Formats: sequence, structure tokens, C-alpha cells
Amino acid sequence: MFENLKDKLESVIAKLRSKGKLSEADIDLALRELRKSLLEADVDFKITRDIIAKIRERAVKLDVLESISATQHISTIVYEELINLMGEPAPLIISPKPPTVILMAGLQGSGKTTTTVKLARKLKSSHNPLVVACDLRRPAAVDQLKVLAEASGISFYGPASDKEKDVLKVVEGCKKFAEAHMNDVILLDTAGRLHIDEELMAELASIAKILPPHEKLLVADSMMGQEAVNVAKSFHELLTLTGVILTKLDGDTRGGSALAIRAVTGVPVKFAGVGENTDALEVFDAKRMAGRIMGMGDIQGLFEKVQAAGIDADAEKIAKTLKGKKGFTLETLLMQFEQIEKMGPLGKVMEMIPGFSKLKNFKADDLDNSIIAHNKAIILSMTPEERRNPAVIKGSRRRRIALGSGTSVQMVNQLLAQYEQMKKLFKTLGSGNKSALRNFFSGKFKF
Repeated sequence: MFENLKDKLESVIAKLRSKGKLSEADIDLALRELRKSLLEADVDFKITRDIIAKIRERAVKLDVLESISATQHISTIVYEELINLMGEPAPLIISPKPPTVILMAGLQGSGKTTTTVKLARKLKSSHNPLVVACDLRRPAAVDQLKVLAEASGISFYGPASDKEKDVLKVVEGCKKFAEAHMNDVILLDTAGRLHIDEELMAELASIAKILPPHEKLLVADSMMGQEAVNVAKSFHELLTLTGVILTKLDGDTRGGSALAIRAVTGVPVKFAGVGENTDALEVFDAKRMAGRIMGMGDIQGLFEKVQAAGIDADAEKIAKTLKGKKGFTLETLLMQFEQIEKMGPLGKVMEMIPGFSKLKNFKADDLDNSIIAHNKAIILSMTPEERRNPAVIKGSRRRRIALGSGTSVQMVNQLLAQYEQMKKLFKTLGSGNKSALRNFFSGKFKF
């Protein structure tokens, strides 16, 4: 997400690294590049002009503190202005008197049905959500919602038969169903259109009369760029939206609509879809997004991934293994691979760690989970003795392991070499050598 913008911003900051105290000429040169970067990221022209003006005013007026460099000075200002642009986080409204009703609106193809289940799944940890199929026009829309809901363990309600076309009857029925099944959150997956029309808005208004929503969320495709902002403006004028969910943000290298949508419409972005799976929905937080854009990582996001993956028990098990007589073995490494797999795409996880994006030759796209899958297959093709004592793995054994894992002898050699590096690292860290971790990651990152 925001890959192009992040790369451009890092390039702008890098050009200032050799400077001492910044002159106005230095600032203007950097801001020209920054303006170009924001426009290429599809940020609205007026918004770009305003943020550049604010950054320049602050950069010129404030003296650079002696304790920080010019680069840090500019980085801090840009970071803070990005946060101001995106606004304070807007939490989801949950009614003190159940059920909380959430109306999901959007154009056809925006990912509304999938996002409805994603949001329900996110709420599942503390609520009992119900997803309701209100899209009776699009072929297979009801079935799609039902299949996704069942796969995620979410309650579903839909029309009694395929012939049912009265959406208001479905909405009436879902109220009784929710009461009977103690569903305290109702998510209405409404019909979309290829464009905004009076019929669509009239239907949404009728649904809202029968079951007044506490949240009216627009699901907008971030790949639409500035058009996503225009769609949000149109829906807001007719529906008075309470929030926006941006989908496909993981695939949008520009991301400008995410930065500008609140500034243009006044409607907060509450969630961001960052993948196809039903667990790939994040709370949209300006500080965390600005941190990622500036290459500062996202420790809070990483912590949430660890919690969601439920790997605390595994971590404790690994810690006990490391404290044992045999220390770091291939069985320990296997457990670590399994932990990382639970957290999602490897490249996305590594991007959340501060500083990793600045490592030489580090590219998140080069890191995919197939690397972990291959390494797991190699370890699983070993005997228990080989995992506990890799020193016994010689030529013939390496050929057997490669054949059994569907890999090559070279890949087996690479894994064993990396294992030895990690073993030395853990041993050195245990002895209190603080420079070990820095030295370990000094070359090209490989997992």
C-alpha cells in the first residue's frame, strides 16, 4: 500500500540528508518533488496545494533544533501534516441498545459483499453479528454472501427463495431473526449499481426507514483513484454517510484517495481492506498509515497481527526450547516458520517492522510465503534425529531431503546455512552482544 508514494517521499528525504540547516531554496526544491509525488499518488490538486503550503510555512518558520538533523525536521513535519490531512480515527458506532444496524452501500464491483463479511468477522470477537442479503438484483449475490458468512462462522439471513425480490420484506424478517438468535449487530449488504441512480437511493432510503442504521458505510474501491472521492461525495449528499471503507488498498500503489477522502468530503475512512481473505480488514488510523507512508513501520499493526494469529502459546514454547540444553534446533526454526505463516503475507509483515523498508535491497514484493513453505517442506522431510542434530546431514542425506521435499540440494544447503547463522545469532544474543542483531541484518535480507 502507498508503495510509489512511500518510495518518492524517501527519495525526497534522502536528497536532504547531506544538508545542515535548511535554506528556503532547499525547502522549495524538496517541496516541488513532494508536490509531484502527491499528485502522482492521485491526491486532489487543491488538497496537495494546501498541504504543501502548510509544510512550507512550518519548515521556514521553525528553527531546526540542534539535536536533530534537517532530514528529521522535514520528516516530522510531513508526517504530522499527513496525519492532519487524514484526520483523527473515527471508531465504529455501537448502540448501547442492541441491535446496532450497519448499512453497507456502494457501487457494483467495489467489494461490498466481501467487505460486509470482513467487518462482521472483525466484530465477531466481541459481538454476535448477522449479515443480511439485501442485494436481490445481482445474480448469485445472495449465495456469495451466504458462502462467505458460513466459511467465517457468521450468522446469515436472506430471502426465503430465489423468487423473492422484495428487499423490504427481507429487512423486516431479519429483525425478528436477529432477536430470536440474539444477534446484537446487523449488517445490511445492500444492492449496488454501475453508477449512482435515483432507484438505488430510493431503495436505500426505504431500507433505512424500516431499520434505521446507526452506521451508513460506503464501500469504495481505492483503485478508482479520484473517482472514489467523487463517489463518496455523491453518496454523502444523498445518504449522509457516517464512514467509508476503502477496499483493495493493498493493490493500489497510489493510495491518494485514502489521503484525501476525509479532507474533501468530511467523511472519515473507518476501515481499509488490505487483502482478499475475510480477515484482511484493518482499522484506518492516520498515525499508523502516515508511519507506513514515511517508512516508519507499524508496530501496533504488527502487534495486532500477532494477537489475531494467536501465537502467544507458540512463542512461550519456543522460548522454553531456546532455554533447553539443545537450544536453537531445526525443530525450533520449524515452529517459527509456522508462527510467521499465521500472520499473513511475509512481505506485508516485514513492512510493519520499523527500519526494514530501508534495508539495502529489501523489497516486500520479493518476500512471499512460498519461501516459508519450501523451507518447512525441507525440515519436514528430515528425520527427528536430523532436526535435532543437523551436523549429521551430509551429502547423501541432503539429496534425500531435497527429493522428499520437492526442492533442490542447493535450497537445502541454503536453509542449513541460514540455520547456522541464526543459531550463532541466538547464542551471541544470549551472551549479551548487542551488535549481533545489527550485523546479522547487514546484508541482503533473506528468510
